[in-house]
Amino acid sequence: MQRICVAGASGRMGRMLIEAVCQAPDCQLSGALDVAGSPALGTDPSVFLGLSSGVVMTSDLQVGISNSDVLIDFTRPEGTLAHLKVCRERGVNLVIGTTGFSDEQKSVIAAAAQDIAIVMAPNMSVGVNVTLKLLEMAAKSLSHGYDIEIIEAHHRHKVDAPSGTALKMGEVVANALGRDLKDCAVYAREGVTGERDPSSIGFATIRGGDIVGDHTVLFAGTGERIEISHKSSSRVSYAQGSLRAARFLQGRKTGLFDMADVLHLK
Repeated sequence: MQRICVAGASGRMGRMLIEAVCQAPDCQLSGALDVAGSPALGTDPSVFLGLSSGVVMTSDLQVGISNSDVLIDFTRPEGTLAHLKVCRERGVNLVIGTTGFSDEQKSVIAAAAQDIAIVMAPNMSVGVNVTLKLLEMAAKSLSHGYDIEIIEAHHRHKVDAPSGTALKMGEVVANALGRDLKDCAVYAREGVTGERDPSSIGFATIRGGDIVGDHTVLFAGTGERIEISHKSSSRVSYAQGSLRAARFLQGRKTGLFDMADVLHLK
C-alpha cells in the first residue's frame, strides 16, 4: 500500500488527485496540504466525495507528510521547492507535476534526487508521454523540408507560458534533430519579422475559458503538413498518471526519473 500525501489539496488538480487516490485499491490518502488561511484547513479532504478518510487538511508540511511514502505536488515552483526541502530531510519521495521551474531550480531538484526518489514531468498524462515518443519518431523522419510549430491552449488561470508540456515537446523535437531548443525557439512574432528561419521551432500560446490542455505540433512541408495533437478533456488523466508515477517510486530510495521511465518508453 502506497501512502500518498497531496499538496494543493483543495484546488482543481488536488481534488482530482484525492479522488484518484481514494479510488485506488493499492493507495491510501495519508495527508493533504493547503496554504495557510485556506478555509479548507481542518476539514477532511475527501468529504466532497462523501467519504471519510481520517485525514485532516493542514498547512503544516511536517504533519502532512509524517505518515506518507510520497508527496504528489502540482503547485507553484516556490511551494514545490519548499516541500522538496522537507521531503528530502524526512526521506519522503516526490512526484512533481509543477511547471515553470528555472534551470537553477531544476538543479536544486536534481541535487535532492541524490537523497530521495523523484518523478518529475511537465505533464503526467500517459497519452501526452506517448505523444512525446511519437514526436521523437516524427522529427527524425521529417528533419528536412518541414517547418515546426507548437501550438498550445490552456484555461485562463494558467500562470506560465508556454506550458511546460509545450516546452517539453519542443525539447524532444529539438533533441531528435540535433538542436538545442534554447538556440532555435521562437516564442513571439510581431511586426516585420522577415522570412522564417528554417531551423527555428515556433511556439504559439492561447489562454482562455476552461480549456484543460490542448497541444499540437505542426510539421509544415511543401504540399503537405502533419499534425500530432493531444487534447485533454479532464484532469483525470493527469491524476491517473501521477498514481502510476507514485507506484513506480515504491521501493526506490534515490534518483530523478520522468514519465518515460515510468512508462518504459526509453
